[in-house]
Amino acid sequence: MSQAFYSHARLYDLMFPGGGPAVDFYRADADRQGGRVLELGCGTGHKLIPIASDGHPCVGLDFSSDMLAEAQRKANERGVAVEWMQGDMRAFDLDRTFDFVFITANSLLHLQEAEDLVSCFRSVRRHLAPGARFVFDVFNPSVRLLAEADGVRRTRESLSFIDPDRGNVSVDVAEIYDAPAQVTRGTWYLSTDSEPDFVVAPLEIRSIFPQELPLLVSLGGLRLVERFGDWSGRPFAVDTPLQLCICESA
Repeated sequence: MSQAFYSHARLYDLMFPGGGPAVDFYRADADRQGGRVLELGCGTGHKLIPIASDGHPCVGLDFSSDMLAEAQRKANERGVAVEWMQGDMRAFDLDRTFDFVFITANSLLHLQEAEDLVSCFRSVRRHLAPGARFVFDVFNPSVRLLAEADGVRRTRESLSFIDPDRGNVSVDVAEIYDAPAQVTRGTWYLSTDSEPDFVVAPLEIRSIFPQELPLLVSLGGLRLVERFGDWSGRPFAVDTPLQLCICESA
């Protein structure tokens, strides 16, 4: 579950500030569905806090207590009520159903085994109210980019950020791709001029290829209704960055 990577919740938010079209998409979808909302892998609440601020009863579940603590702090700061719960998306029982369930920002890809993905989808299925939707987004794997994961440490300029306590923080990543497992195994390094590598954390992310995705969904008792390629609703294609999946109970 890459727990070490998510134990630095404040730094995570500085590196990935959230907002943008993904928030707009999920916020609009929650409004269309109405009713109760559940986010799995909710992190620090980038998507769920805005949805809750629109008046939806919301539950956020995450494996990381550090991320949930930051989510609670941010919700309190905005005066928004959200029920935050620590749990495992592979198997959970909240003893209620929801009208809209979602997993965003590649959070689903922390589940590396097919059995874990199917178990997650079955748990989601048990929590869907009649007419409910389950929506998730994962990246569309690029064979070229996966092949370029050669283990060399490289700076990710787009992820650099300013920490109010430390100043300018650079982010380096070294990744290799484990093809049989379909898992990219990376190490992330956060540094300043005075504190080189003050965070060193592993991060492992699975790839789900387009043809296997509907099968995994169906094994979980769900049906893939629609698949978009980006946040504008462009049809999914070989060159689109996302697999944005709209599902319902089978």
